[in-house]
Amino acid sequence: MPMLMPQVTNLRLLFFSPFPRLSLSSLSLKPLKPRTLFTALASSYRKRHRPIPNQSPNPGARNKTTLRESRGRDKAMEETKETETAGFNKRRAEGNDKNDRPKKNLQRKVRTLNPINTLSYVQVLGTGMDTQDTSPSVLLFFDKQRFIFNAGEGLQRFCTEHKIKLSKIDHIFLSRVCSETAGGLPGLLLTLAGMGEEGMSVNVWGPSDLKYLIDAMRCFIPNAAMVHTRSFGPSVGGLMASQTKFTEPIVLVDDEVVKISAIVLQPIFSNGAQLLNELSITQNPTEKVFNDGVDVSKPFSPNGKNSPTGKPGDMSVIYVCELPEIKGKFDPEKAKALGLKPGSKYRELQLGNSVKSDFQNITVHPSDVMDPSIPGPIVFLVDCPTESHLQELLSMQCLSSYYADFSGPPENANVVTCVIHLGPASLISNPNYQSWMKRFGSAQHIMAGHERKNVEIPILRSSARIAAQLNYLCPQFFPAPGFWSLQHLDCLAPESTPSSEGSVSKVCESISAENLLKFTLRPYARLGLDRSVIPSQVASSEIIDELLSEIPEVVDAAQCVSQLWHQSTETKEEIRLTHDDKVIVEEPWFDENTLPSCLENIRRDDLEIVLLGTGSSQPSKYRNVSSIHINLFSKGGLLLDCGEGTLGQLKRRYGVEGADNAVRGLRCIWISHIHADHHTGLARILTLRRDLLKGVPHEPLLVVGPRKLKFFLDAYQRLEDLDMQFLDCKHTTEASLHAFEGVTETNKDHSFLGSPTSFEDLIDKNTDRQVAQKVDSTLFAKGSRMQSYWKRPGSPVDNNVVFPILKSLQKVLEEAGLEALMSFPVIHCPQAFGVVLRASERLNSVGKVIPGWKIVYSGDTRPCPELTEASRGATVLIHEATFEDGMVDEAIARNHSTTKEAIEVGNSAGVFRIILTHFSQRYPKIPVFDETHMHKTCIGFDMMSINIADLPVLPKVLPYLKLLFRNEMIIDESDEVVDAAASVAS
Repeated sequence: MPMLMPQVTNLRLLFFSPFPRLSLSSLSLKPLKPRTLFTALASSYRKRHRPIPNQSPNPGARNKTTLRESRGRDKAMEETKETETAGFNKRRAEGNDKNDRPKKNLQRKVRTLNPINTLSYVQVLGTGMDTQDTSPSVLLFFDKQRFIFNAGEGLQRFCTEHKIKLSKIDHIFLSRVCSETAGGLPGLLLTLAGMGEEGMSVNVWGPSDLKYLIDAMRCFIPNAAMVHTRSFGPSVGGLMASQTKFTEPIVLVDDEVVKISAIVLQPIFSNGAQLLNELSITQNPTEKVFNDGVDVSKPFSPNGKNSPTGKPGDMSVIYVCELPEIKGKFDPEKAKALGLKPGSKYRELQLGNSVKSDFQNITVHPSDVMDPSIPGPIVFLVDCPTESHLQELLSMQCLSSYYADFSGPPENANVVTCVIHLGPASLISNPNYQSWMKRFGSAQHIMAGHERKNVEIPILRSSARIAAQLNYLCPQFFPAPGFWSLQHLDCLAPESTPSSEGSVSKVCESISAENLLKFTLRPYARLGLDRSVIPSQVASSEIIDELLSEIPEVVDAAQCVSQLWHQSTETKEEIRLTHDDKVIVEEPWFDENTLPSCLENIRRDDLEIVLLGTGSSQPSKYRNVSSIHINLFSKGGLLLDCGEGTLGQLKRRYGVEGADNAVRGLRCIWISHIHADHHTGLARILTLRRDLLKGVPHEPLLVVGPRKLKFFLDAYQRLEDLDMQFLDCKHTTEASLHAFEGVTETNKDHSFLGSPTSFEDLIDKNTDRQVAQKVDSTLFAKGSRMQSYWKRPGSPVDNNVVFPILKSLQKVLEEAGLEALMSFPVIHCPQAFGVVLRASERLNSVGKVIPGWKIVYSGDTRPCPELTEASRGATVLIHEATFEDGMVDEAIARNHSTTKEAIEVGNSAGVFRIILTHFSQRYPKIPVFDETHMHKTCIGFDMMSINIADLPVLPKVLPYLKLLFRNEMIIDESDEVVDAAASVAS
């Protein structure tokens, strides 16, 4: 062991760059020569690339693909034959490859049911329990069927973690249609659609406002994946009169295994107005959920006027799950005494039919020879989110037969076995709600709303284990996750609602839900709670003890990592600036990593880059999908991409309260392209911010993204108010901003990006025409580098909208201490972008002007001239590296980059530091890379937090991280991933 650490440490002496040092004094983007993006790439790649066999030069490389990435590989290779020498898949970049893919007729699962189930239970799937960001899901399990209630963000990752086979799910029921309960639905549908040769689909049920969600998801999910969605309940076309309320539950599923009914809860407002009741349940499972007679382009309203009393998303649902009765045991001795011979008549009696006695002149009834039947268990799932819903709940007459004090005919009485409460703890503690719970008699109540005590137990144990290990090795880049202690809860406001379990238990039998808690329904002998599979709480100290026993060298490694910061401080003291501002140091390797002038006297509260998701395609046990938090501390923050689960990752990084503060402080969210793994967490972030800032004066949050994203957000806002304003990425490109700047200079004697301008004076017909012509000619002109994979817009630029939003962007940037946010086109899919963030200049203590730092994020892309030019002199380049070096063919086919290609882009652009991210899920913990190229580069991990003051140390940490995962570097773990994916599809 004593020899190991010096060997690892000395790797830094081998790091030399073949590229000359570039000046970092100018951080502005430089205009390209007038040639197309594709022509430039074709020219450069013909010189640099030759056909590469599909075999990694690294003997330890992991070449196998995950299930999703291997779909259509042969087809993708055929598509790229013509463009392989150009280095990218042109048809994919232009969006013309959809018709080339084989059409899938997504199969809906049809199973042979087993009416005599040997096992059945309901189980709480603890999504959101540790982060309180989403509604928990509930699994109703039978031998041959699976039902899931609610599909919040993180459900797919949760199922992967706990080996719950998604392919076995038959139905998904939503108790409400909102981001809290349905945030994980888009990713789940896409994953199911990609399973097997033909793909799979699932039945999705929800109240009638489900149509708004489905309509929004059409922007990025194939229609074939959503044809089995069915809505029920009142139409959202207007207000409902009180005399047209539902009086009976709506039966959704009724077979020999289970009967599932829905009872719609509509909030009672002060004026008693309700939504118009028009029962419209689709009976044909192949029909879409939409009612074409309803105009969903505007919020619903009666008599053409907006309703102040109800809106889509207000409806909630109580689900009633009723299992068939358990027939009593047949008693052959009683049958014999009544003159029956053994044989077919015994069977008839067991089937419920009366028979004639063989030896007596009597008719024998089933009740004469069988023990009394046992009523089947009944489970309620109740989602009562507000006081307004509670008023409706308390007045419902259709529930009377389920109450213990039911006074009607005994044969109509129903005994409820278990009630799972999905509402918030604050409402469950309401005395009226508790009195309502008591009406169910001896039923077991399970409180599945957010309980504070669950915050300390991470539900994603695999990633939590990795986070604890990384924190031990390098706490500077991997701060302790918020869920390892409850200290952050101490700062909760005194009025915060405590756990509801204590108060509720005084009136009825109740417990707080825990992750994977079961309530067994069959066999009857085991009816009741089952805690056997609840994960035990694991302290971080236990994880570290295991790590030290497996890799004893990590103790010295942690000490060496700590010394890096001490050495960095000493090195800074040895640095002296010459007259030409070049940095001179003692160590030869440091010359290649010359400290940029923007880092002079940098403060730790200036910038922190937090990688919330570093995986691609779909979430895995160890890596979530794409998202980066740019933490500007007191000046707020930005999100670059916002994949599913981004809010949960924020809460794991900052704690529940800290994440709320981070969401409040967001200045802007920037989305690179329309693929689901980059934006499906957006609605959850926006709705939380809306709720947190309710009653506080604030501006709508600015979302910058591709044009197609606006279609999704506009459609979704019919369901929930997102409190945002949208700006197309094309209006934040350098060409577009210069076009607006030029028009501004024509009308005013100062620059658009300079001092404040009165945009109202510019918005006239003449200005509109000038801007439209100039933007159109520079950005989308025939033969321009963007026109080759962007179609000309169908309408001119609407400057009445664009100018005010650009003014808002300018204000947001100034408040955040940023000089510019510029998007640039990249090669991946239509309307795919990267982004440049540049900080404003600052003055040091002696009045010297210090240039601002510059961050470049590539989004998903092949290496391209636009990205290289945008990265010139960047302080940090965050670049996707989906594939290892030996998989160039697959990278080209999918328009992604390899590790080496990403590093080459950074080297050629003279960036100071490169952070690699967006790794294929075939690399579960750490990707394959060639260490000789990593002299200014580091591998990204989820929750990695890189302070700008620590950038000089960043690459030196990588060898120690490799030590931590040395077993994964040797053992081909892609087998584990492939097997897991295969088990899901089985």
